[in-house]
Amino acid sequence: MQMNNKSLGLAMLHGNCPRCREGRIFPTSMVSYRKLSDVYQKCPTCNAVLTPEPDFFYGAMYISYAFSVAIVVNVLIILNYLFDDPDVWVYVATVLVSNVVLIPLMLRYSKVLYLYGLGKLSYDPNWREKTQG
Repeated sequence: MQMNNKSLGLAMLHGNCPRCREGRIFPTSMVSYRKLSDVYQKCPTCNAVLTPEPDFFYGAMYISYAFSVAIVVNVLIILNYLFDDPDVWVYVATVLVSNVVLIPLMLRYSKVLYLYGLGKLSYDPNWREKTQG
């Protein structure tokens, strides 16, 4: 009866299932550019349903948009203070490059936050006992 008491923060950081906090939500690495929108239908470890309805993760687009806006604002502030108001092309290029580089993280973590926040799954440290009988 070994229990995995992974913290909420670590489970979210690693992209793990909200119910067991062990199984992965995504079939590829969190920082991979491959299969960006793919999510397991069910947790490979505890068999919890990760996509409760078709198009469930469409709402995660708002979180991803907020991440993108945060990147734009931070890049603009940092460039303005560190480089004393550079040319417009520097702002545009830096924002574009930072958004492209961070796309996997923004898309994946927006889905993780959406699933943890609005999904009906809650952490159950005793999920093994319940599924075995």
